[in-house]
Amino acid sequence: MAKVTGIGGIFFRAQDPAALNDWYRTHLGITQPEVSVWMQQAGPTVLSPFEADTDYFAAERQWMLNLRVDDLTGMIAALRAAGIEVETRADWDGDGSYGTFARIHDPEGTPIELWQPPG
Repeated sequence: MAKVTGIGGIFFRAQDPAALNDWYRTHLGITQPEVSVWMQQAGPTVLSPFEADTDYFAAERQWMLNLRVDDLTGMIAALRAAGIEVETRADWDGDGSYGTFARIHDPEGTPIELWQPPG
């Protein structure tokens, strides 16, 4: 049976695509300056629909990015140093068996969950 082998792209509307692209490149390292392709590292990807009334992310948003990171503590420090608000909550991490999490929003309000898998 044919199957999907990974995410080929994430496409969404923006008020200022160039500025938003720069923000993602500057603060999260997504895309390389010389090309518009982000070469990812292999690792787990979760595709998980949530209940329509979930409070896990803002009700006015239909989706949230979850980005895998290799050093969540270091990324939180860098984001805060750049003036970006970072939210953490103990209930997101639970017993740590799924890893650790933090939440930020891009300049247009898109929720972004940062996830460092366990191990």
